[in-house]
Amino acid sequence: MSAARPAEGPLPRVRLVDVARESGLSKTTVSAALNGTGRMSEEVRRRARETARRLGYRPNATARLLRAGHARLIGYAVGEFAGEPGTYLTSPYFARLTSATTAAALEHGYALVLLPSRCGPEEWADLPLDAAIVADPVDRDPLVEDFLAARIPLFTDRSVEGRPGAHWVDVDTEGAVREVLDHLYAQGARRIALVLPGTVIRFHRAAADTHRRWCDERGLTARQARTDGAGDGPVITAVEAVLSGPEPPDALFVLAEAGPPLVLEAVRRAGLAVPGQLLLVCASEESSAEHTRPAVSTLSLQPAAVAEKGIELLIAALESGSRESTGALVPTRLEIRASSLRHAQGPYDNTVDLGGPGTV
Repeated sequence: MSAARPAEGPLPRVRLVDVARESGLSKTTVSAALNGTGRMSEEVRRRARETARRLGYRPNATARLLRAGHARLIGYAVGEFAGEPGTYLTSPYFARLTSATTAAALEHGYALVLLPSRCGPEEWADLPLDAAIVADPVDRDPLVEDFLAARIPLFTDRSVEGRPGAHWVDVDTEGAVREVLDHLYAQGARRIALVLPGTVIRFHRAAADTHRRWCDERGLTARQARTDGAGDGPVITAVEAVLSGPEPPDALFVLAEAGPPLVLEAVRRAGLAVPGQLLLVCASEESSAEHTRPAVSTLSLQPAAVAEKGIELLIAALESGSRESTGALVPTRLEIRASSLRHAQGPYDNTVDLGGPGTV
């Protein structure tokens, strides 16, 4: 029986001195070449970088960050889904928001640390966070309060406007909701129902209030329904409930996030033709809305723009050391397609292939 082979340990880390020896350059020259500093020819700089790449050299990030006095880490949590950890990653909106935030932070040399939305200071106090982000916080969100109390620069929604160390980016909720309602009204709708998420955050509350005021201004009944949970299923259940009454709405604005094809199918099961009997607009970031029959009108809350602007404000505060609150509004985008165009009811009867979106 042959003897057992000794376990192989980890490969030794390539050091700066190894790159210098291999390239035939001094350690000082190699360091300057890799950092983009120093006076040297492009040939020497290229030789140092190519050697470092070939050997697999990585600078000691820990030592570099300790010298700089910060870790370049940003904590990230989503308040709206605090009771259902991880659920937000299945949401197209929050998936795009998280991805865009990660990319924007990385462009500035920062990395995100995903945090549970219901964690307390005892869980993140030992993390060397330079800043924090709480997307869609709930009312009096404890994470928001904890970060501000710890004097950690924070990016969240407009609820923190004016507070030292707080930076916000939001959408013009009233303007966005009125734009959708005005469009549906212009198409002849008078019984416009709004389907909202069950979670009551600042954005949802403002949307519901705007819908009620808009209806009051025109002497219309404000029809609203809320979901009883996150995900497609509860949204479709709420849509079906709205459509099952004795006098169904003639227009539906689904602000709770669900796949447009699923919403359209729920309307079909209720026996209503879109747009002939029911006009439809969904708040959605899904491209599937362009390819349904008929193509579904959508309101985009522009998560990428929100992320990029928020990181811009946060990095500016980190670099300047300013505690002054800053903020910005990001415009939404309404894509009008066949599902909300009354004049399209002839060809768009839920059975005919449209051959693409009808954005105007």
